[in-house]
Amino acid sequence: MSRYVRNTAVLIKVETTSGTDAVPAAATDAMLLRKFTCKPLDIKYVNMPEVRPYFGKGLDMLGTAFVSGTFELALSGSGAAGTAPMWGRVLRACAFAEVITASSRVDYTPISTALESATMYYYDDGLMKKVLGMRCDITSFKMGYGDVPIIGIKFTGLDGGETAVATPALTLTSWKAPLPINTVNSGLLTIGCTYAAGALAGGTTYTSKGLEVTLGNALNFMELLGGESVDITDRDVNAKCTLDLTAAQELANMALVRSGATQGIGLLHGTVAGYKLLTHLPACQLKNPIKDTLNGRRVISYDINAAPTVGNDEWRIVSL
Repeated sequence: MSRYVRNTAVLIKVETTSGTDAVPAAATDAMLLRKFTCKPLDIKYVNMPEVRPYFGKGLDMLGTAFVSGTFELALSGSGAAGTAPMWGRVLRACAFAEVITASSRVDYTPISTALESATMYYYDDGLMKKVLGMRCDITSFKMGYGDVPIIGIKFTGLDGGETAVATPALTLTSWKAPLPINTVNSGLLTIGCTYAAGALAGGTTYTSKGLEVTLGNALNFMELLGGESVDITDRDVNAKCTLDLTAAQELANMALVRSGATQGIGLLHGTVAGYKLLTHLPACQLKNPIKDTLNGRRVISYDINAAPTVGNDEWRIVSL
């Protein structure tokens, strides 16, 4: 019987003990993904180069194996301020802490110790792949004009085996429709701002094409006898933006590029509590200015180096 790609379901749940099945359920842990790819066995083979009196190679033997892949999520609020959105569990597997302020907001900030992991069940029209001890990297966090907020994820996990089982019916009511990024729903990109208690303060606003951020986690499968795991051992947060600048603003930014001075960059999306998304990077260096065009208009693109200030604070994502 034929199998169909559309008959796919993915469940993710944070683990209590890393590498131990958290047993995600279709009623509470279903993920609403835009794209999904999976390499169910990412194998490092060992070749057996025996000496023989004829041409031909020896058989390969399975050395180490793990699971890897990618997916995308559209980001929206949970519908209630102070309630963690469903995508928050993915950020926790990316080495972010989740801090809930009741009836107000949920802050996600990077951590360097006590990293969490997740269990993923991937249903592929009759076959369920189990992934344990999964940890992730954010390959793209896009808040671009004319789209919805999108987060791209790369994951690596331990092979938990496969089971022949029907794809379950999913409960997706916790997922709210994302808001398009436009002048009705979104604020302007702010440079020179600070963050406190769910709000940006100060700085200068700019018309822009939005903001894109990458987390840059060093995501590694640890090849250890009796201690196979997936670990995150470092991160390198970077971003980029494209601004519509006056000549005076471009001149001022060139001085910032030359000096290497840092400043905060932030963007607020959404206007109704429970459906807002805010991102803030407190210590950004503008780099590599490029003169670009947008329908004949001069715009300037920058790479952004996002550094920590006191540690574990170089990037904040807030659901409000």
